[in-house]
Amino acid sequence: MNLRDDWEFRGLVHQTTDGTVLDRLSAGGVTGYIGFDPTAKSLHLGNLLQILNLRRIQLSGNRPIALAGGGTGLIGDPSFKAVERPLLTSDQLNENLEGIREQLGRFLDFSESAGANRALLVNNADWLTTISLTDFLRDTGKHFTVNQMMAKDSVKSRLDRDDVGLSFTEFSYMLLQAYDFLRLNLDYGCTVQLGGSDQWGNITMGTELVRKVTGSPASGVTSPLLLRSDGQKFGKSDSGNDKVWLDAAMTSPFAMHQYLLNSDDAMTSMLARNFTFLDHDTIEDLDEMTRTRPQDRRAQRAIANAVVELVHGHDAALRAEEAGEALFSERITQLDETTLLQVVADAPSSRWSRSEIDAGVEPAEFLVRCELAASKAEARRFIEQGGAYVNNRRIEAGRPIDSKGALHSRYLVVRRGRRHLHLVVVE
Repeated sequence: MNLRDDWEFRGLVHQTTDGTVLDRLSAGGVTGYIGFDPTAKSLHLGNLLQILNLRRIQLSGNRPIALAGGGTGLIGDPSFKAVERPLLTSDQLNENLEGIREQLGRFLDFSESAGANRALLVNNADWLTTISLTDFLRDTGKHFTVNQMMAKDSVKSRLDRDDVGLSFTEFSYMLLQAYDFLRLNLDYGCTVQLGGSDQWGNITMGTELVRKVTGSPASGVTSPLLLRSDGQKFGKSDSGNDKVWLDAAMTSPFAMHQYLLNSDDAMTSMLARNFTFLDHDTIEDLDEMTRTRPQDRRAQRAIANAVVELVHGHDAALRAEEAGEALFSERITQLDETTLLQVVADAPSSRWSRSEIDAGVEPAEFLVRCELAASKAEARRFIEQGGAYVNNRRIEAGRPIDSKGALHSRYLVVRRGRRHLHLVVVE
């Protein structure tokens, strides 16, 4: 199946500047790029769709360019941002760029053996930090009117608010991104820019600049932004305060696996299409399983395994899946200490003295003190119904809780039902 048909099936196309760009990408031999601003030392799950789009065009016989925004990162893209981003120092940007380079190498073929389709990693600081202001204004700024720039939705969304404005620094961003496209066109023959739908205004500025300066056409393609049911962009943690990072030191493979495993049923169809290379028949089978047997969570499991394998490798995906399963079985005793703490990282915890717990704690009192029951009467009911566990062994009403069998000699994972956890640390 060619790229056009595949992308239409996967819902990867939101806007195009012309009707032929997908056919040209399907035929191969095109150079296309996506920009990544190095606002952190790792890319995140929200970036993965665009990273995979670069991989998809490379697999279809095109040359992908990953543009690292070492120059634009000094400004910060204002597109649909509520407030201005904090400006980064050059040292911060350089550190972030190193992390991004390593991550992109997992998805794109930068080797000489790729031939004409060899991926390129380019830093726009090479030109944006060396061009003079007067040259930039004369050669680039003259092609656009302020009226055009203010009409862009990404700008209007900020100007229409009374509580926050738009600095001239941010306002200039779209000109810098347009200039990026021109430079990539002149230096590498790049004719297509890809990005999320929030980049449409910036992309069309770039295609217009290329056309005005070179007289040749340039094209843009955007993909839909994927939002969770709570309105947050996909890839943010449940609290909405942090992202799910592609760096294993910032978000563990287990945490990423769990994030995907807990995704809403309504999202699985698009997640399977946008974030995996699962074939169309498999995806349609997963759609049917979600419709008929949502309780099995087959789609979520397949997506979690596929994405973690793409990002961290097969072994990491296997360990993440096994750790998740161990959370609800006696195999929890087989987890190493680091993995165990990752498994229960989001659970409330308390510290108990070894002498106190080794004296034996009455089970109902234990559940209450772990805040897994509101009262001893409620705790006794949970225990009688067989719904309370320590290290996934069912709590017995007449047997006091002690530290025998503590994991790694100091951890008791207390659970009520499937969702309510508490970690006791014995000191």
